Parts: sequence; structure tokens; C-alpha cells
Amino acid sequence: MSNILEMRKEYMLPCLGYFYKEPPVFVSGKMQYLYDNNGKKYLDFFAGVSVINCGHSNPFILKRTISQLEKLQHVCNIYLTEPVVELAKKMSQILPGDAAKKSFFVNSGTEAVEGALLLARLATEKSRFIALNGSLHGRTYLTSAVTAIPMWRTDPFLPSENIATFLDTSNYEKAVEQLANILRTSQDFAAFIAEPIQGNAGIITPPDWFFSQISALLKQHNVLFIADEMQTGFARTGKMFAIEHYNVVPDIVAYGKALGNGIPCAGFSAAADIADKFTKPSASTLGGNPVSCATALAVLEYIETENLLEKAQNLGDLLMRKLANLQKKHGIIKNVRGKGLMLGVELETAEQVDFVLETAKTEGVILGRNGITRNVIALQPPLIITTENVATAIATLDNALTAIYAHSSKP
Repeated sequence: MSNILEMRKEYMLPCLGYFYKEPPVFVSGKMQYLYDNNGKKYLDFFAGVSVINCGHSNPFILKRTISQLEKLQHVCNIYLTEPVVELAKKMSQILPGDAAKKSFFVNSGTEAVEGALLLARLATEKSRFIALNGSLHGRTYLTSAVTAIPMWRTDPFLPSENIATFLDTSNYEKAVEQLANILRTSQDFAAFIAEPIQGNAGIITPPDWFFSQISALLKQHNVLFIADEMQTGFARTGKMFAIEHYNVVPDIVAYGKALGNGIPCAGFSAAADIADKFTKPSASTLGGNPVSCATALAVLEYIETENLLEKAQNLGDLLMRKLANLQKKHGIIKNVRGKGLMLGVELETAEQVDFVLETAKTEGVILGRNGITRNVIALQPPLIITTENVATAIATLDNALTAIYAHSSKP
């Protein structure tokens, strides 16, 4: 492992960080488990940041992927293939309302959000956007401009004030009032964009009424609603898409991550009257390739046949109850929040979270970390976990939290 760490320092850019002081070198995975180069087994409770919803190297999905690889791997989306059209049809069936009549497929979430923002500009002939504090929408120039988390606004010359206005969600009632004032005083906004649950900000979960009030204001002023479902999509929260919890039908939806279950696959979809405004030439060399689309179709079939929506809801409820009990036991837990199997445990400091992650890793459980100040433990496991896995994760988390007291009391 030390040799790999040295190679990483020598050959990779320093901007890429790792969760652990001594990171495991993962070499294989099987459903909810990972294995390192020493043969140690880990229960994965982060799923590659909400990607491996259906489990690592899922045999059902792999079979479809390999079958497509053996037939046709790539021709670029300027040529017609069956899988990409079938996937577009499937997306039109599973996205809420008329939000996904037509789709465009790409490689990554950032590219999907970039495309959604561009479509909004083309459809409205307006240039600016409204987003939320705590947002993370991507790492390209435009998507960074609608991102509010300071650590992800890497470009020091980013002129976001010319591109985006951010709502202050420290008070959701006032955020709605702020939006109303913005829309009354400016006619230059193409769209409002939001993650239904903000993952990187710390599993920030708006109240159930919030997006319906936002949507009503947007409709009054002919401003589009873009839902960024990167972390929240494909059964993660107990709904196929998290925006469904809020009884809102967005105009454009951007998605990725879990759609390919580890195979790069993302896209954006829109109602026909909006999508048909995108007539200027566009392409994505690897986007919508036959392998990623065949994989995505297998993912969607697996979610349906294995009842992962219901499983995510039921296991999420169980996990939330157990986390609430931990909160009563451990005073350093400030908050527990989320929906389905997308839950966050807010501690007092980032250092406490780092300690918990290191301790859990030693005990064979992989947890996530997020939050504006990185003080939130993220629990986003593969949706195929069991009740026994939940018990293991809770026991490990309990042990790690208990160990914080002993660690902090050492001279």
C-alpha cells in the first residue's frame, strides 16, 4: 500500500483527496461488500457516493453489460443504436409527470447539469439562474457558478454574480420570500436549480412544503425548475426520484451516478415543449454509448424487480429510528436527517467525523463524510443491504462515538 501511496503523490494531481490517513486499496467488491488488497472485508455504507445502489459487481447487471460489450461497444451518439432509444423511452416512463418526455445522455453528472442549464437558456432565451445556499451542481465553469459550497468553487476568477443568485435557506420561509422578491425585480432568470436533498452540504433536507411553494412562484413568472437528482435519484430516498417527496413536477431533471451502477452514465430530460427548443448541434462522444445504456436498462429493471423503492424506505425508516436512539445516547450528535437510505448524522466538529470514519474503517465499515464544514457522517449504503447490515453499521457507529470520549480525554 505504501508503494501505491507514493505513486499517487508522484503521478496524480494533489487536488484529489482521500477520507483516510491510511486509505485501504480496494481490489474487489461483491454487492454490499468491498475487499482490500490484504483480503479484508468491509461493509460499504457509502456506495461510492450514492452510485452503487444495486450493489458492487451485481451479477444481474454485469451479465447485461458484458453481453452488450460482446456485441457493440461504441459508435458515438451521432449514430443510432437501440439501447439509447430504449433508455430514453424508459426514462420518459419513470420520471415524474411530463418532466422526461425527451432525453440526452452524457458521461457524468456535471455534464448532465451543464446540459440542463444550457437547455434552460435555449428554451427561455434568458441567461441567469437561481440556486440554493449549500448547493453542489458540478465542476465545469457554468455548473461551478451555480454551486455555493466554497470548497467546490475552485476557479478564483469565477464571476458567479453574473450567472447565479443564491437563496439563503437558513430560514426556508424567508427563502421563499427572497425568491418572490427576486422574481418581482428581474426578468432575466432562465431557471431555478436545486438538489431535492443536498448531499454534499450535509444531507440537508428541506421541509415537505418548500419546493411546492417555490414551484408555484416559478410558474407565475415563467421560470423553469431544474431538479438535480445526482445523489438522490434511482430509489435512494424511497422514491425513484427524491423530488416526488415534495409533490412537484420539475421542467428539467438531471441525473447520473446510480443510473449506471458504476458504469459512467448520466443525462438530462425535459418536457417536449422545452426539449424541442434544443435544435442547435450537440453531441457527447461517449455519452449514450450502447454499453452504458444497456447497463442502465438493467439497473432500472433490477430496481423494479427487487422492490428497491420499498426496501430503501423500510430500511431507511429502521436506520433512522436506530440513529435517533444513538442521538439520545451521544450528546455530540447534533442532528439526524434525510430520507430513505440517504441519511446524515451531524456531529460537533469535522475532527470527530474523521475519528469516527477511521475507527469504523478499522472495524470493517465504510462510512461517508460531507457537510459545509465536513462535520456530517453520511450513510448512503447500497440499497440491497439487510437488517443485519443495519445492525452492524449502528453497532460500529456506536462504538466509534463512544471511543471519541476516551480519545478526547487522553492527555
